[in-house]
Amino acid sequence: MKHSDKLLAALAVWAIVATPAVTADGGMRADGHAPIGVMRDHMHHAGEFMFSYRFMHMDMDGNRIGDDEVSPETIVTTVANPFFGRPMQPPTLRVVPTSMTMDMHMFGVMYAPISRVTLIAMMNYTDKEMDHITFMGPVGTTRRGTFTTNSSGIGDTKLSAMVRLYESGHHKTHVNLGLGIPTGSTDERDTILTPTGATPSVRLPYAMQLGSGTLDFLPGLTYTGRSGATSWGAQYDGTIRTERDNGYQWGDRHNVTGWVAYTPRNWISVSARIAYDTLGDINGSDSAIVAPVQTADPNNYGGDTVNLTFGMNLVGQGGWWHGHRIAIEGGIPVTQDLNGPQMETDYTLTVGWQYAF
Repeated sequence: MKHSDKLLAALAVWAIVATPAVTADGGMRADGHAPIGVMRDHMHHAGEFMFSYRFMHMDMDGNRIGDDEVSPETIVTTVANPFFGRPMQPPTLRVVPTSMTMDMHMFGVMYAPISRVTLIAMMNYTDKEMDHITFMGPVGTTRRGTFTTNSSGIGDTKLSAMVRLYESGHHKTHVNLGLGIPTGSTDERDTILTPTGATPSVRLPYAMQLGSGTLDFLPGLTYTGRSGATSWGAQYDGTIRTERDNGYQWGDRHNVTGWVAYTPRNWISVSARIAYDTLGDINGSDSAIVAPVQTADPNNYGGDTVNLTFGMNLVGQGGWWHGHRIAIEGGIPVTQDLNGPQMETDYTLTVGWQYAF
């Protein structure tokens, strides 16, 4: 059983167990915040602060071209090397990534100077690991060996403002306006295994870098509502690239998500969410990233995905626990149509803590 199948089964069992009872009166509601995987979802009262920490794990396993799964042998016998003709570059791809994990630690602070505006600053520390197979010679399917590359460090910083547009009863809408500051590295290096058996240290492909290298515009729009024990919301979240770094620019990203939550008791809510994400390929290229591997080709980035997630929020109702929130959300892709060959996502898991005062 794949990791994603185990995660989905566990979440389904949890959802059945955690859905009893009637909402109690009074106290903070756990669904006052969106599922933990949604950022910039809620605003604060004037003078209020909130600190947050999120841990997000992503697991990728296998490769796709479009929506078709492909083997490493298919990739090295059918996909041309875009760098063929340069020194030591064979006609077809010779290195194939087989799995990747990414662990991200996200730290945030929110402050509301007035009731209609909430300011946000977020930074992260990211750790990436990617496993590869290297094939021998300029052609063929004989495997030379395997290797793993790693990169870790501070990622890009996000500064945002949320401005209230509308509020009537339990229905609220706000606009998100932000900037992505390129504080993450774009020149990470590690040792690889080449088709000839050499082990040079090279600049890692785009997927293993820690930042975009560009100043990004972050627009968004969020709506939330509730009635009785049920709440819901929808959000558009965008990333628009405004410049190039090292000769390239990541594609623009557009994400649309919607969720529904049920609150059997004020201190707990369970949620289901669906998200559509589209990412463009990379424009331009970094002249220092040249290798017979799919991740070195800017065209093998981006695509369209639909993800389904299930979550749980817990919020303290009194005493030392008052104002503290703990949340978890796990998800799997429903569809993936990727600009490939490209690694496919197996599952994601996000856990977090928030404290407002």
